[in-house]
Amino acid sequence: MIENLPAGTPDRALLEDLYRAAVGAVDPGPAVAAALVAGRHAGAARGHHLWIVALGKAAVPMAVAAVSVAVDNELAIAGGLVVAPAGAVTPHPALRLAIGDHPEPGPGSFAAATALGDVAAQVRDDDHVWVLLSGGTTSLVGAPLEGIPHHDLRDLYSLLLGSGLDISAMNRVRKRFTRWGGGRLAAALGGASVRQFIVSDVIGDDLPSIGSGPCVPDSATAAEVRSALEAAGLWRRLPGTLRALVDHTEDGTRPETPKPDHPAFASVLTEIVSSNRRAVEAAGLRAAALGLIVEADPAPLDGEASQAGISVAATLRNYSQAPRTQGAARRCVILGGETTVTLGTDPGLGGRSQELALAAARELAGLRGVTLLAAGTDGRDGPTDAAGAIVDGSTWAAIRAAGRDAAADLARHDAYPALDAAGALFRPGLTGTNVMDLVIGLA
Repeated sequence: MIENLPAGTPDRALLEDLYRAAVGAVDPGPAVAAALVAGRHAGAARGHHLWIVALGKAAVPMAVAAVSVAVDNELAIAGGLVVAPAGAVTPHPALRLAIGDHPEPGPGSFAAATALGDVAAQVRDDDHVWVLLSGGTTSLVGAPLEGIPHHDLRDLYSLLLGSGLDISAMNRVRKRFTRWGGGRLAAALGGASVRQFIVSDVIGDDLPSIGSGPCVPDSATAAEVRSALEAAGLWRRLPGTLRALVDHTEDGTRPETPKPDHPAFASVLTEIVSSNRRAVEAAGLRAAALGLIVEADPAPLDGEASQAGISVAATLRNYSQAPRTQGAARRCVILGGETTVTLGTDPGLGGRSQELALAAARELAGLRGVTLLAAGTDGRDGPTDAAGAIVDGSTWAAIRAAGRDAAADLARHDAYPALDAAGALFRPGLTGTNVMDLVIGLA
């Protein structure tokens, strides 16, 4: 973030500055440190063995902060695990580092899940465990329950990612079949004192949905999961082993997920330390400081990505065409949340933020003075190296001038090459946090 942007700063640089302000405000490290200090958790852990388990896209900075607090308070770190999406260095010799796979589980995820089991098996009832949870955990430690082949679990993730279901609906299903979802980690930690600190990546900060709730009870029954899958037209598309597990859970031959009355949850305390709302607020404060008129929509950004792009573009168009006096401040529209993409049979490459941006580019075609950024706060959108894109009234024509059929690309969810051809992709790199997506528009 640039402290004082000069007059006449290009829209792209201005939007990147607002994005950095938002992401900086949800830096998970300071948030975890503040929560540990404010809650006096370090003092409570003194005299006990301390285990640190950090899972998700923000695992490394969260673990670094927790280790710093533990060392400052002379706590004995017995061990633990950091599971991250990319290479990193463990912040303490007692903490093992594992690299999981995302957005679908793979060999790294399966190994990470095994490593988590090794840690849980060593924890005793008198120990303290700090669980540091962030988005991406569902896949990064995604491993199947006993009796389910790895490839069947991968097929489930692939099916759900292209289904158009939101993250809460997807995780309600995924936790049913994974080793650590739906409270199973809390159950494995037994009577240990568990303090869970969460960076939320779901709308409404729904605890059972974040990372599939490894330390949160699962209120949904197998019958309810079946009904949800049938309603979405997905039940018959599930691998047979997964349908059989649901059947056997319903008839009582397989155990249900841990429910709220499970004794393990009596020793679990949970705190959300960062969320999308804070990121939106920070972007708004920065925009106001730069002299922009802020229009922050309190409603969460959700629904199909392409429709959301059309809607945001229409709002920006209306603002740009409204009468205003010479020299009047520009408007800055800010939204946060998470959209979905329902994939067809032959999808291309992209992510929800890229699809939103491409749909908006079509609506903004030919319009001057309007620019829009759509990006994931984690720095990566879908299985690509871009967080999203920055588009304006010239983007659609630039795609066509590069020899691509922009409308066809949008129809087959092939936003990445289309936006790349126009030089519109936004690549800030992995940010170390994850609080869903941001859409920021200037008009």
